[in-house]
Amino acid sequence: MKRQSQPCPCGHFGDPFKECRCSTAEIQRYRSRVSGPLLDRIDIHIEVPAVRHRELMEGPVTQSSQEIRSRVARARGLQEERFRAEGIHCNAQMGNRQIRRYCRLTEEGKELLEMAMRRLGLSARAYTRVLKVSRTIADLEGSEEIRPEHLSEAIQYRGLDRAFPY
Repeated sequence: MKRQSQPCPCGHFGDPFKECRCSTAEIQRYRSRVSGPLLDRIDIHIEVPAVRHRELMEGPVTQSSQEIRSRVARARGLQEERFRAEGIHCNAQMGNRQIRRYCRLTEEGKELLEMAMRRLGLSARAYTRVLKVSRTIADLEGSEEIRPEHLSEAIQYRGLDRAFPY
């Protein structure tokens, strides 16, 4: 049996280099093995396409690991400071009260999230996950406010919530 981390039973759905031999029904059945409530509890789920060895060796490095580490450390520092009096340490630990306080959206952001909820059929739990991830993306950018682009990126990370096919 293939691991559930594969996109389909044969493991090649969406692979640009190998053709998937699974039917739509087989893929839907395979993916339905992971329950909605379980998926709701996972903050980020995306598909990562296969990359050819040559591309790995020749591809440009846009950010060094040290630069990424530094951004993450700054974002964690912001979160520690934000939640100092709250008894929590990071965005993932926010409850409803903190979400209402620290994840305020602009009207444009509210409309975007409402549209995503409707089109993707996101649950209430997925809604709060999107807000928490949006807050983290904004923190990584050093932004006080959650902008629509932060929200859009967080919504994209709910890939398995979308109806098949993508």
